[in-house]
Amino acid sequence: MTETLERPRLAARAEASVRARTGVRRDQSVDAIRVVLLVVVFALHAMMVGVSLGPEGPVLENALEHQAWFGPVSWVVQIMPLFFIVGGFSSITHWRSMRARGATPAEYVRARIERLVRPAIALVAVVAVSLVALSLAGVPAEIVGIAGFRIGQPLWFLAVYLGLSALVPFLVRLHERAPVLTPLALLGGVVAIDLLRLSTGVEPIGYLNLLLVWLLVHQLGFHLADGALDGLARRTLWGLAGASLLLLAVITLAGPYPVDMLVNLNPPTLCLVVLGVAQLALFQLARPRIRAWVDERDASRAISFLGERAMTVYLWHMPVLVGLAGAALAANAVLGLPLPEPLSAGWWASRPIWLVVSAVVVAAVVLVFARFERSGGLRGRTAGTAAADRAGRAMTALESVCAAGGVVVLLVAGFGPVQAGIALALLGFALTGPRLRPWLARRVRGALVLRLR
Repeated sequence: MTETLERPRLAARAEASVRARTGVRRDQSVDAIRVVLLVVVFALHAMMVGVSLGPEGPVLENALEHQAWFGPVSWVVQIMPLFFIVGGFSSITHWRSMRARGATPAEYVRARIERLVRPAIALVAVVAVSLVALSLAGVPAEIVGIAGFRIGQPLWFLAVYLGLSALVPFLVRLHERAPVLTPLALLGGVVAIDLLRLSTGVEPIGYLNLLLVWLLVHQLGFHLADGALDGLARRTLWGLAGASLLLLAVITLAGPYPVDMLVNLNPPTLCLVVLGVAQLALFQLARPRIRAWVDERDASRAISFLGERAMTVYLWHMPVLVGLAGAALAANAVLGLPLPEPLSAGWWASRPIWLVVSAVVVAAVVLVFARFERSGGLRGRTAGTAAADRAGRAMTALESVCAAGGVVVLLVAGFGPVQAGIALALLGFALTGPRLRPWLARRVRGALVLRLR
């Protein structure tokens, strides 16, 4: 009996501790599902790693790519729509909490930049140096290039999330003024871009949906936070999920979209929006059970621990997987470690130990680098005159562009030394911008004084 009473107290203390640090009231179901989604992302990427020896040497490939059977499986493991939905829930909750305490939109954006950019700088610096070291050690340029490409692939999420974070105060204002019209307008934009891409065959047009699709799915999280689904009967939610999945089947099996939801990720298509609606309805159905599970297991502390390191896990899991793949190749060359052909019986049999080893190494790396995600923070308000506030907003906008731009450089050009240097310069400016503002202000004032003379 005493233990039963103590568990809710411990959970309440853990929640109060998080609220004291962040100013945000946590939702246990949202926090728990975010951790589950992060585990799914790690497991999926780990299963994609295919290492073997081909006629021309080592092969590092995506083992699940172009597999016909993987299409239906992708409907389950493609969880990025729900990831953005819970991100929208957290974003609107966090911004409203800061706004209630008198914070400005620029201060919110600055807080998000610091939280997201710090771990990214550490990643870019370490990966760039490591790849250069591999090149100097005589590793073939093709292998180094593939490693850099694979490591950089998941960074699209960081670039998009930085952009969304910069727009949150504006998006929340739109949501509060036009909660129905805003997502409908975004949906119209998504459909229009898809139609234009499919009718012209010009694939780059589809990348405009890299913003619109995730803006729309992010907005669904705003409605979740507002309790828009709380009054819906379970029968209605099941119907919404079923109708969404049926529509997804129609537009993929009989329509112009591929069945594989990972293919629909690049570029993002309407399919991800439809899948997101289904995931939202299913998550709403599961929320009471998730909350009950967290309470029964007293899991709030563990969930908070992982949640505070989520971006570090996301950023570092792929470098770890690529590094382990390289270690497997080295062990094959030196010790004769067998490398079973991807998707063969031996390969499937080795996956459990591969997942365990990968998880252990990721955990160790996260313990080392999580300090970058958890350190720092907003250092007080800098509001002053109206002119100063406008200058601060403009500077914050520039910092947001630099932060996202630094990641885009790596996505487009790869992890070469020059590209990494440019990315680090942009990310560094985004992070240190507030410290440069007083210096820039003095220079501007000095220039104005000289001009007036």
